[in-house]
Amino acid sequence: MTVAKEYPTDRIRNVAVLGHAGSGKTTLVDALCFTSGTSPRKGNVDEGQALTMTTPEEISHRVSMQLTPAFAEWMDHKINLLDTPGYLDFTGEALAAVRAADAAVLVVGATSGVEVGTEKVWEYCEARKIPRIVFVSMMDKENADFDGVFQEVKSRLSPGAIPIEIPIGAGETFSGLVNLFRERAHLYKLSQRNGEFDEVDVPAEAQGDFTRWRTELQETLATMDERLLEKYLEGGQISREEAIEAMARGVARGDAVPVLVGSAARGFGTRAVLRRIVQLFPSPGDGRGEVAKRPGSGEEVTLRAVDSDPFSALVFKTAAEAHVGTLSFFRVCGGSVANGAQVANATRGTVEKLNHLAVPFGKERPEVPRLHAGDIGVVAKLRDTRTNDTLSDPARPVLIKAIDFPRPDITLAVRGATRSDDDKLGEALASLRLEDPSFQSEYNGELHQTIIRGMGELHLDIQIERMARKYGVKVETERPRIAYRETITRKAEAHGRHKKQSGGRGQFGDCWVRVEPLPSGSGYEFVDAIKGGVIPNKFIPSVDKGIREASLRGILAGYPTVDFRAACFDGSYHAVDSSDIAFQIAGSMAFQTAAQDARPVLLEPIIEIEVTTPESYMGDVMADISQRRGKVLGMDARDGRTIVRARVPEAELYKYAAALRAMTHGRGHHDREMVGYEPVPEAEQNRLVAELKKKEA
Repeated sequence: MTVAKEYPTDRIRNVAVLGHAGSGKTTLVDALCFTSGTSPRKGNVDEGQALTMTTPEEISHRVSMQLTPAFAEWMDHKINLLDTPGYLDFTGEALAAVRAADAAVLVVGATSGVEVGTEKVWEYCEARKIPRIVFVSMMDKENADFDGVFQEVKSRLSPGAIPIEIPIGAGETFSGLVNLFRERAHLYKLSQRNGEFDEVDVPAEAQGDFTRWRTELQETLATMDERLLEKYLEGGQISREEAIEAMARGVARGDAVPVLVGSAARGFGTRAVLRRIVQLFPSPGDGRGEVAKRPGSGEEVTLRAVDSDPFSALVFKTAAEAHVGTLSFFRVCGGSVANGAQVANATRGTVEKLNHLAVPFGKERPEVPRLHAGDIGVVAKLRDTRTNDTLSDPARPVLIKAIDFPRPDITLAVRGATRSDDDKLGEALASLRLEDPSFQSEYNGELHQTIIRGMGELHLDIQIERMARKYGVKVETERPRIAYRETITRKAEAHGRHKKQSGGRGQFGDCWVRVEPLPSGSGYEFVDAIKGGVIPNKFIPSVDKGIREASLRGILAGYPTVDFRAACFDGSYHAVDSSDIAFQIAGSMAFQTAAQDARPVLLEPIIEIEVTTPESYMGDVMADISQRRGKVLGMDARDGRTIVRARVPEAELYKYAAALRAMTHGRGHHDREMVGYEPVPEAEQNRLVAELKKKEA
C-alpha cells in the first residue's frame, strides 16, 4: 500500500476547480497532477481516461458528474484539487467543493468565454468570500480570444481581474506566454508534455501587448498598497517580490483576481498555475476559521486550523464503492488526527474509528499516518456517518455548520421494471440519497407512486443509470400524478337506506344527511343533528365513519372530498337488525347522493413560485407563466436580477425547471411552495373526468 507524505498546515492549499461544462476543469486537474509528478500519466477526457473521471457514467458520457479530489505536490507544498462538474444538474457537488476549499481556480474557455455555469460558481465563491484565480484555457483552439474573454471576466465577474500572464499567439500560433512578474517569455514545444518551457526574452511580436499589460499590472498593484503607490509615483519599478506579495494580499482581500492563460491539454501554463496557487492562495491556517457550536448548549466556538486544537472535521462527500463500502471524504477544520483514531460523530451521537486513514487521489487512496489541520482525507466503512456530519474529539464535541445543498426542482415517478426490481427499489434509492444530498425520493401513498427529485433531467437520468449498474435495479418512468381534491359548492341533502334480509338476523340502517360547503382549508366537519332519539347515539359515529370513507373515494374522479360539513338530521333504526356496519353503509349512500346534488367540483393544487431571472428574459418568463394558467403576484429587483412571484397550478409545472433554463439560457432558476387548492376550470375538469372514466373502462 502506498503511503502518502504528511504536510503541515502552512504547506497545504485547498483549491476548488470550477467552471462551466466543457471549459476544461478536469483536463486542468489532470495536467496539474501530471506536471507535478503525482500522476504518472497524462489522461484524456475524450477517451474517458482523465485522473478524476472515476465512474462508468462519467467515462461513458465523457463529462464530470461528481466532486473528485486529487492532489499535486509543488514547491514542497501539497495542493488539494477538488475537481467539480460544470453542468447545473450537479451543482450540489460544486457547492460541496467550495465549502471544503480555501480558494478556487475558475476555468474559462478561450473560445466560449464566461458562461452561465461560470457565473453560478462565481456566486458560490462570493458567498463564501474565498480568493480566486481565473485560468483562460484552450488558447490553442481555433477562434481563441484572450482579450475578449478577459473583458468578459472583468465586466461580468470582477472589476478586479488583472492578467499576470498574457498569451503569445492564439489558436494554431499559440506558442507560449509572457510572465508579467518576471517580464520574461515562456516558450513551449509539443514534445514538452509536462509543462516544461524555455525562458527567453519577450519576442518582438508580443512587445506591444507586454508593455500595455505590464503598465496595467504595475498601476493595479500600486493602488492596492500605499507604499508601492508612493514608489510608483516617484518613478520607481515595483520588483517581482513586491508584486507577488502585494498580489497575494489583494487576492486574500478579494480586491484582485489574477488571470492566467494556457492549454492544459498540451501542458502549456500548468507550472505557472501551480506556482501561483502556492504563492497567491492562503493556507488553511490563514483563514478566519470555522464557526461551530457545542452540542446541547449551542455555545459558539471558532475552530482554528492548528494542530494543537482539538480535532474537528466536516464530512463534505459520501460515496459508495463496490468491494470497499462507503467512503467518507472530510476536511479537517481543527486539530490533527492519526490513523486508527477513535472520534465522535457529534451529529449523530455515535463513535467511529478512522482505520486506514488516507488522502483521496482520483480512484486511489494512499494511506497517511496523520492528517494535519486543514488537510483533506478519506476513510472507508464508517458505520453511521453521512455527508454534513461533524467528526470531532470525543472530549470536545462540536457541530460544524452543514453545507446548504440546493432543493431539487424536477420530479419523476419510477416503478420497478419487474417485481424483483420493485422489491429492491426502496433500498437502492436510499443508497443513492446517501451519496447525493441533492437527490431525494419518497413513496407517495396517496398517489401510489415512488417519486424521485433532482436538479435536472440529466441528474435523474444518471441516477437511474447508477441504480441499474450499482444495485441491479431497472426502472420505468412516468409523469407524477397530481393530488387533486374534490369539494361541493352548494347545500344538498339525501336519504341513505341499507336493508338486507337473508335469513336469520338482517341488516338495517336508515339516515338523512345534509352536506354544505365550508371555506377552503377547513377540511371535514360532522354534526350530530338527531333529535328525539330516532337514531340511537351509539350508531351516530358509524354514520360519520361511512361519510368519511365515502368522501375519500370522491364524487367526480375518485379524489378525496374536502372542505364540507355533513349533518345527520333524521333516520330510523330496527331494534334487532340495526348495526354499526349497516349505518356506515347508509351514511355512505346518503353522502354519495347528496354530494352529487351539491354541484361538486375538482380542486387542483396551487404552487407559489419565485422565479429569479435576468431582466432581458422577463418577457419570455411572463408569457410562459401566462400560458401555464399562472397569476403573477408581483415583481422585485434583487442583486441586478428580477424576482417574479406567481401562483401556478401544479399540473402546469411538470419539467418547468428545464423549460425555465432553456428560455433563460441557464440563467434563471425558481423556488416553489404549495399554498393551497383552487377549482379546476370547467374544460379541464371535463377532460380529467373523461380520462378517469376511460381508465376505468
